[in-house]
Amino acid sequence: MKTPGFSFHLLAAVVLAGTLLGSCKKAQPVATETVATDNIAVTLAPVQKQQLAQPITASGRLSSETEARLSFKTGGLVRRVLVKEGDYVQQGQLLAALDLTEISAQVAQAEQNQTKARRDLDRFSRLLADSAAPREAVENLRTAYAVTQEQARIARFNQQFSEIRAPVAGRIVRKLLNEGELAAPGTPVLFMNATTGNDTWILQAGVADKDWARLRVGDPATVRLDAYPGRDFTGRVKRLAAGADPASGTWQIDIQVQPETGAALASGLFARATLRPQQQATYHIIPAEALVEGEGENAFVFAPAASGGRVRKLPIRVAFVEGNQVYVRTGLDSVAQVVTKGAGFLTEYSTIQVQSVSPHAEPLTTSN
Repeated sequence: MKTPGFSFHLLAAVVLAGTLLGSCKKAQPVATETVATDNIAVTLAPVQKQQLAQPITASGRLSSETEARLSFKTGGLVRRVLVKEGDYVQQGQLLAALDLTEISAQVAQAEQNQTKARRDLDRFSRLLADSAAPREAVENLRTAYAVTQEQARIARFNQQFSEIRAPVAGRIVRKLLNEGELAAPGTPVLFMNATTGNDTWILQAGVADKDWARLRVGDPATVRLDAYPGRDFTGRVKRLAAGADPASGTWQIDIQVQPETGAALASGLFARATLRPQQQATYHIIPAEALVEGEGENAFVFAPAASGGRVRKLPIRVAFVEGNQVYVRTGLDSVAQVVTKGAGFLTEYSTIQVQSVSPHAEPLTTSN
């Protein structure tokens, strides 16, 4: 009774094994067709080499070096604002004033304390002359009188700077507070630019630490303003921050922008700058269409193999891109040509048929 059952199971196992083997044999040609991709038409481009400085881009807003932020030394209610945005003012002109009720009372109180301290000192000095008062008491009163003198001087000083006067001749750029508002000590009330006839315009921008380390004072820059599309302004790095901005983590640089005839500059204009550091490096240059599978600065290109019409897939590190040119930092040291047209259809197993070879790379372009 056991023999027929054993034969049945053995037969089933043989049939199942035959079926799996037949399936594997049928799948082999499909896998071969997936791997092999033959005679793909491609175009090659030579790899160029050039030594240059990698440009640095930065953006920010324009400001004048003669810009002044005017504020009250003490806090209080704004009683008068005598100028509007755009007004031209003369040096020493009164621009704004606080309500002096509280400040004048402080001055009067300090002066009365000074008067009382003087009376006490005079009385005890006479008593000391008659040997009716100890010398120590007189010395203490003399010190108290000196203290009240300084307190009165502080009160008068605060009263003097409870109004804002123009430090130089110039133009009001912004008005931040109006009459009746409460001004805190040191809070800007007015922004003004001095009109010296040779205004210095500064583009303040933040850059990464690696870019800050490559810059030097005097490095040239090309500046473009949204207010003047298609027009380039020349500039130079004037200052480099000694530390990072704790709020943004960037390093501030000041670019002095040269005004041009027919272009009126103003504080607050948005600008972009392209800087050319003096520090140079050697880069390999290839057309942008040669890149495949890129993420960040890591990408791949295809290059023809030494023989057999095959290709190599090479990892590269991109330094930067300008126009239609890619500047490669590493990965192309021993490569003479790369695949451009047709690169998107290639794999490591592909064979290629070269249709044409560019005699030279496309003209280099510079983006500012």
